[in-house]
Amino acid sequence: MNRDTAAVHAGREDLTSLGAHVPPLDASSTYPLASVESGGAAYDQLAGGGRPRPGDSLVYQRLWNPNVARFERALADLEGAEDAVAFATGMAAVTASLLAAVAAGTPHVVAVRPVYGGTDHLLATGLLGTRVTWATAETVAASIEADTGLVVIETPANPSLDLVDIAAVAAQAGNVPVLVDNTFATPVLQQPLTHGAALSLHSATKFIGGHGDLMGGVVATTHAWAERLRQVRAITGGLLSPASALGLHRGLQTLPVRVRAQQQSAHRIAQWLSDRPEVARVHYPGLAGCDPQRLVGRQMSGPGSILAFTLRGGRAAAAAVAEHCRLVTHAVSLGGVDSLIQEAAALTHRPVADEAKPDASLLRLSVGLEDVDDLIADLAQAFDATHQMPAQPGTRELSHH
Repeated sequence: MNRDTAAVHAGREDLTSLGAHVPPLDASSTYPLASVESGGAAYDQLAGGGRPRPGDSLVYQRLWNPNVARFERALADLEGAEDAVAFATGMAAVTASLLAAVAAGTPHVVAVRPVYGGTDHLLATGLLGTRVTWATAETVAASIEADTGLVVIETPANPSLDLVDIAAVAAQAGNVPVLVDNTFATPVLQQPLTHGAALSLHSATKFIGGHGDLMGGVVATTHAWAERLRQVRAITGGLLSPASALGLHRGLQTLPVRVRAQQQSAHRIAQWLSDRPEVARVHYPGLAGCDPQRLVGRQMSGPGSILAFTLRGGRAAAAAVAEHCRLVTHAVSLGGVDSLIQEAAALTHRPVADEAKPDASLLRLSVGLEDVDDLIADLAQAFDATHQMPAQPGTRELSHH
């Protein structure tokens, strides 16, 4: 099926046999057992990361839930993956991926900055028993060691929108699995597994949910990796709730339409920002100079709907613009139907080491589904309210990609 058609129908193959038009909510925390022996066998199957066998009890929601399974099937279809595993949050998905590597005796991680601040912090602290080598996209091969279990990249990267060539990194990684945080692009614009990645991770809270009212994470991958991730999920309890799975599955149905409409507005806003005297630099893969490897059109089918920009007036100007927005909400998160703006260094990337922290004058803008002229007018009035602030000495302007 075309990806747009799959977004509407994937994961719903069993509905006709159930006599339902939309997925019913199965909120059961536990399931009846036919016998002690069959119940124990079913438990072993699911706790080990396997799928339920025909006629088996599902035993317990921490091990399996039909709503979660439908969402996973649908997401896997959109990603072109064999399987997918869903979690309570995006960070739970990151955690499970790292724990699976540690459990396999390969705790070393090679990571390319920038990545989401929570992921960066988790790797930097070594909290899960991992140790990290920070590399560039060009030095991945030189950074791999005998016990390297994962290469972690994010493209487009949070918050700078840097693009990484997934195929080139996968070639350097060799037999080491590559995990790509695909949250910004979504499966609509990018399918990392088709470029050599082993795992494509999403904070489903963002575009997939799309309305700012759900939390979730998901990893699209192979059957073998999915079994490992489900085992970690069963043991650690990082499961996605049935109600959230139902909402995320519904969110997939409108994902292509939302992403493309938001992308169209983001491109226009990025061009408008490029002409503002207060703006030192616009970071958006759809602009000339921001995609030197020409990955948009080759790796991504479009530049997406997230952009960032730095202010000539430094951190004070960035804070003032964010705080003076009236229609655009000053808040963390992204990918929803309403537009959000934030200063990354002070919020999502606050725990990142100073040498990797974003410029304090950088604002990240997630473009929603509002009328683009209304969004531009709101940004204009926020600039007008602060444009007379003097530039701060020492403000670091980022060079073009």
